[in-house]
Amino acid sequence: MRILPAVSIVTFKEWFAYRFHSMISILVRPLFFLVQYTIWTAVYAGHSTVAGLTLDEMIMYCGVSALIGYLIMDSADWNLQMLISTGKFLTFALRPVHHVFFALCQKIGHRFLGLLFEFLPVIAIFSFVFKIPLIPYSIFWSVISVALSFLMHFYIRYIIGLAGFWFVKIEGLRRTLRIVIDFTSGALLPLTLFPLAMQKVLFFLPFQFITYVPCMVFKGEYNLGSINLSVPEIVGIQALWVLGIIFITELIYRSAIKRFSGVGA
Repeated sequence: MRILPAVSIVTFKEWFAYRFHSMISILVRPLFFLVQYTIWTAVYAGHSTVAGLTLDEMIMYCGVSALIGYLIMDSADWNLQMLISTGKFLTFALRPVHHVFFALCQKIGHRFLGLLFEFLPVIAIFSFVFKIPLIPYSIFWSVISVALSFLMHFYIRYIIGLAGFWFVKIEGLRRTLRIVIDFTSGALLPLTLFPLAMQKVLFFLPFQFITYVPCMVFKGEYNLGSINLSVPEIVGIQALWVLGIIFITELIYRSAIKRFSGVGA
């Protein structure tokens, strides 16, 4: 466990040198939120609810979704494919540290920087400028759910990066899957806006646990595809999915590592 703080701190220091990059992103999500605010205000004109959500609940969902995005943002797929394509993964293959764990430690350090230079400033903007009530139903369950979301997003992106062991270039695959994940995770809009049949399909996929479930835990209730669950129940299912995705990642990693030839090293 000494590796975790060591790698996280080094990554934090490395990215701290480029903290201006993080500070620029402070403007991105609030601007995107402003666009969402304008659109939803127009959509709700003459309507008290849409898909069971009031305008205030929809605005709160968009704000919480944006904040969660800062905490779980990940580029493990891009980092891994670069290591594979350049042959630099060889240096990690020779180290007595599992690269999945090493990459996770890097993400923790990187997102701690995001917490300071992105999350905290934007939560202040949402609270004082847009007047969004950002008080969760349960701080305990919200923290647990976001932590599980953090892990789920990392392992899914890492699995995408593992495709680099089979394909020369995966940039097109990465971008396509990123759009699919954003669309089906609830990062762009609540999943309850989809047709009921599609909601039932999304319930059995892992992507909802990245954004939609943490947002619903924040709200204090969960509903998808006419399935209603309590906060502890959906967080428990989220935890089981995270354990499952960790297991799947390990299986794919062991198969992928056998294909590595160190080209370019």
